[in-house]
Amino acid sequence: MANRILVLDAGTTSTRAMIFAPDGTLERVAQEEITQHYPEPGWVEHDASEIWEKTLSCARQAVGAAGQSIAAIGITNQRETVVAWNRESGRPLARAIVWQDRRTADFCAGLKEFGHEAEVQRKTGLLLDPYFSGTKMRWLLDKSADVRAAADAGTLAMGTVESWLVWKLSGGTHITDASNASRTLLLALDGAQFDEGLCELIGVPRAVLPEVVDTHGMLAVAQADWFGAEVPICGLVGDQQSATIGQGCLSFGETKATYGTGSFVLTNKGQDIPHSDNRLLGTVLYQENGVRTYAIEGSCFVAGSLVQYLRDQLGLIGTAAETEELARSIPDSGEVIIVPALAGLGAPHWQPEARGVIAGLSFASGKAQIARAALEAMAHQTHDLATAFAADGAPWSRLRIDGGMSANDWMAQDLADILDLEVERPDFVETTALGAAMLASVGVGVHASLAEAAATMRGKTRCFTPQMDEKTRNSRLERYARARAAA
Repeated sequence: MANRILVLDAGTTSTRAMIFAPDGTLERVAQEEITQHYPEPGWVEHDASEIWEKTLSCARQAVGAAGQSIAAIGITNQRETVVAWNRESGRPLARAIVWQDRRTADFCAGLKEFGHEAEVQRKTGLLLDPYFSGTKMRWLLDKSADVRAAADAGTLAMGTVESWLVWKLSGGTHITDASNASRTLLLALDGAQFDEGLCELIGVPRAVLPEVVDTHGMLAVAQADWFGAEVPICGLVGDQQSATIGQGCLSFGETKATYGTGSFVLTNKGQDIPHSDNRLLGTVLYQENGVRTYAIEGSCFVAGSLVQYLRDQLGLIGTAAETEELARSIPDSGEVIIVPALAGLGAPHWQPEARGVIAGLSFASGKAQIARAALEAMAHQTHDLATAFAADGAPWSRLRIDGGMSANDWMAQDLADILDLEVERPDFVETTALGAAMLASVGVGVHASLAEAAATMRGKTRCFTPQMDEKTRNSRLERYARARAAA
């Protein structure tokens, strides 16, 4: 009996295909990097054809001779990235605009000036920020002649990355799951489909958008051309919601933080539609049989990408792994503070115009101090979020962490120290892919429920407990707050 799950994890810097067994064991993985395009300051683009071709290539490598054992496909993806394509040819009409892109900041500011943000936040749980998909869609409609021509001709399709991949795999099924749809500014949290009023406000025709469906179930079918036989697509979910599920945060109040390209914290809010007074976000965690479970979220745009910047742009380190060794080589950062606002500041500040700051430099400051300050910035950003979550009535009792950066033991301990909180890390930190596997396994019937899937597939964990004294903690937080004010 086929009982393996093929997960397609379409991330920001790479795309992967992974084969999971019913007990959560990762059996095979294939990965390829995605080219980053930076045509102007603040602009980030991907080639949607490259995303598709490399995802398919990875999937075929991972499936290999195991094709007959694949029960279903689960897809998780970088969320707010937007793709526009022609319905007839299936070809992209422009480069995809990536979630980090800030080109629509002026458009968002204009909507704020006209007083629209309060109503948008009430309906969508989101703020008027270029982070979200809807304004990127509007920009493509305004600025790309090919996109506008396709809209006029009735041949335009737009969607986020999972929507694009489903279209290609299925040969034309145009759907998006509720978790990704809730990141567009175009879906009311209590609305089954995209909201006509929000579409009109942002300027995106409802007709170009996909149908909103559950995060798991029999959602679409991948054509036999790709893997030798038809395979049902039974899980679709945004990457941060997927990691929350992969961490087993299925009960009200349970919280996870993912440290990947950016940093994202989600707290399960059950079936209560979340509202924030502290500039956090309300989002759909998952949807089953039309019933939604929600989360409250705080998003920081720069995490692992800061380490990548130190490596690739500044040449201070050769590999990301060096940061832990450098951090341990000195007793402190020598008062060096980094505010990682290289793509603006996200929650709870929402300052798209902010820029990165390195403060406290002296002649004693070297690459060790800067590398340590970069890791310390992860805890500082997370502390800002913890304060906002607590003010919204969602204090953390424990933080479950995952993502590539969380494998750094020094950083995990620093989080526990600055948050003054127990931090739990699973041995298998790739919980984004695991969450998609859990959803697809329930969708296809390998597991009877998400609770069963989590209990079966989630492995062992390690805990980090606070060890820092209050004076040291407060001193660091005060220095960071001063540096952040200058960003």
